[in-house]
Amino acid sequence: MSKKFRSSSYKFSFQTSLYISLASLIIFNMKIIFNGSCSGTCYIEKFFDSILSMEFLLVWVSIFIISFIILQKRVQTMFLNRIKQIYEDLDFKSDSLISTSSIVSNMDLLIEDLGEYVKIKKIEIESLKKQDQYRKEFIGNVAHELKTPLFSIQGYISNLLDGAASDKILLAKYLNRADKSVERLAYIIKDLDLISQIESSTTKLETSSFAILDLTKEIIEELEISASNNKIKLILDSRNAEGVYVYADRNRIQQVLINLISNSINYGKPKGTTEISFENKGEKLLFRVTDNGLGISKENMPRLFERFFRVNISRSRDHGGSGLGLAIVKHIIEAHNENINVVSTLGIGSEFSFTIKKSKIPFN
Repeated sequence: MSKKFRSSSYKFSFQTSLYISLASLIIFNMKIIFNGSCSGTCYIEKFFDSILSMEFLLVWVSIFIISFIILQKRVQTMFLNRIKQIYEDLDFKSDSLISTSSIVSNMDLLIEDLGEYVKIKKIEIESLKKQDQYRKEFIGNVAHELKTPLFSIQGYISNLLDGAASDKILLAKYLNRADKSVERLAYIIKDLDLISQIESSTTKLETSSFAILDLTKEIIEELEISASNNKIKLILDSRNAEGVYVYADRNRIQQVLINLISNSINYGKPKGTTEISFENKGEKLLFRVTDNGLGISKENMPRLFERFFRVNISRSRDHGGSGLGLAIVKHIIEAHNENINVVSTLGIGSEFSFTIKKSKIPFN
């Protein structure tokens, strides 16, 4: 871009200097035109004799060179000042402008900096567009998730007020369903509050040393009934976790394991399996949850950890949940300065894994 500008400025300066020189040539030879002692072709002969003289050529070349230098410097200075003003208007300063004395060098730096600035702003604009789209989707999803249990509660209460309360069977039925809707509503709000706290860093991790295998066994026992109802077999491969302590926030890691294993159970195939295993990675322990369930398509993988994103909407809502499980998992793991990974093939199954820092000795 700077080469293009210099080429254009040189062309402008050259052409303008040439015009000035030619104008000077005509003005300096006006005395020939008004000389009464000459007539006819004499004017032309004297005119050409004058412009072809060595003295006049030196004057003409001098005028051209001086005009070219002045114009070139003025054009570049004017452009430089204009760019500086743009920098000030955009509140985008460049130290190179102060430290560099050469105008041409400054021009290059200015144009280069401005080009980089434009690229950055384009990226920021695209990012803002994506964020705005994400915000709209998030608000729509929150409204939908809250609306479903609220409308259910409203419907049950309305039926009771319309006379169903006098029927003890209907009363118990509707109150029980309204209670489940309230639980779902509370679950969504609790998860929203949790993910908001994690994102804003208002909740600090309460790290301690604990046995990861003991925690895993507690969670498996807690989820056995859910797995049995879904005809899923839970398998624990504890070979690499015996006697291993990790240093992390126990309550948060517990929530991560519950979310991952529950997710595997809910999206598993009847008579399928969910295997929990471990692998030593030096100073860290790799935790895996592997299943032979429905799997996840490549199209859904990039959005898997988005809030309220569901791979299978009807299936996931049948099992309840807030739609925030994997988003919470991602934020908790990242809060521990680790990463959550997923490998999945549609129709074959999925594997979620993450690492935790080991603790050499148990301590609190």
